[in-house]
Amino acid sequence: KMYSAITNNIRISVFPEYDIKNSFPAENRFVFRYNITIQNLGNDAVKLHKRRWLIYDLGFGFTEVNGDGVIGLTPTLEPGEEFNYFSNVILRSGVGNMQGSYLFENLLTNGSFQSEIPKFNLVSEVLCN
Repeated sequence: KMYSAITNNIRISVFPEYDIKNSFPAENRFVFRYNITIQNLGNDAVKLHKRRWLIYDLGFGFTEVNGDGVIGLTPTLEPGEEFNYFSNVILRSGVGNMQGSYLFENLLTNGSFQSEIPKFNLVSEVLCN
């Protein structure tokens, strides 16, 4: 399932998938990979500076993660451009969700703004049967 949201002329789409090969349910280690596409739908170039994640793990609560850029990069997106990357998250319960936001800079006005990362569900295949 694909999740998508548009905030401040930025479309963020997320496609999460359970990584069965790297997961060890007996050790409470459920790995999820999420593929993200960031599209600049506006008329100005923007630069991604920061990310903020809120990760929910059923039975273990929330974890907040803040950091610079994504996968070690602070990409610039010209109007109409997109940037793709993937990352991983480990849950202990096998069920949860993630949501968050990116902090961008408009390179024309030098103003900062946030774009929402839509909330997406993480459910391991083991628990789907």
